[in-house]
Amino acid sequence: MVIVPPTRGLPVGRNKRAADRRFAGRIDMRRLRRWLSAEGLRPVLEPIYRLYERSLLRQVQAYPVPRHIGLILDGNRRFGRRNNVTDLHEVYMAGADKLDDLLGWCAALGIPAITLWVLSTSNLRRGPEEVTGILSAVEKKLERLATDSQIHRECVRVRAVGRLELLPPSTRAAVRKAEAATKSYNGMQLTVAAAYGGREEIVDAVRMLLRAELAQDKSLKDVIETVTPEAIARSLYAPDLPDPDLIIRTSGEIRLSGFLLWQSAFSEFYFTDVFWPSFRRIDFLRAVRAFQQRQRRFGR
Repeated sequence: MVIVPPTRGLPVGRNKRAADRRFAGRIDMRRLRRWLSAEGLRPVLEPIYRLYERSLLRQVQAYPVPRHIGLILDGNRRFGRRNNVTDLHEVYMAGADKLDDLLGWCAALGIPAITLWVLSTSNLRRGPEEVTGILSAVEKKLERLATDSQIHRECVRVRAVGRLELLPPSTRAAVRKAEAATKSYNGMQLTVAAAYGGREEIVDAVRMLLRAELAQDKSLKDVIETVTPEAIARSLYAPDLPDPDLIIRTSGEIRLSGFLLWQSAFSEFYFTDVFWPSFRRIDFLRAVRAFQQRQRRFGR
């Protein structure tokens, strides 16, 4: 015996789809997300997140970790808009202060090198108020790094790469202060990419290579023969760093935008919707776990 449920009064076909849309329209998803992330739910969710975080950590610790992670720190402005923060210095400082957490996470896993893209050459073409907000946050963070106890305890070597001559004198002074304070360290390598563009780095590397060869009074034919992938790699901003195993971009954008173009030929990529200032240890561990789950063949 087959029992057929009654269909009278139920929308079918186009009517059903229209009813579904009307029902969905009654749900304000933005309001729902705000409610789910409200302070009132935090006491309920925090124990669950802690358990999940410990589970993730155990999984990640069971496998090799990346030697070098590159991070594109995206989503600062959208974080500010979502949290009604209008002061651009405050917005970018929220992102700059997230570095303290990141260093602790990397140190705990024994990751020896990280590169952070904090300012692109394209960013310098934004409005004066926004560029000032970015630069002021970068300066303040670099100045703090020079005296930060965590940096000195972990023997983190700090350096900046990019077309640093495009930065204002005060920012360059903050760079020199952080580099000088940590130049003798051989622990984690923290590279800050500022006024950086991947195309510009390749152009600068080729120019450096050609100038060095021409200075030896070689003919043009001989100079051309010296332009090899290995020679260009030796002329990059940080030739001693290994190529990044993993590149993480926050905020939901699925592109590199020129970050480490030369070095990322065989990198694994991980994109997350989380805005950089909201980036959590769980998000970081998920990225590392995703890297560990991939089979790297390096073109073979």
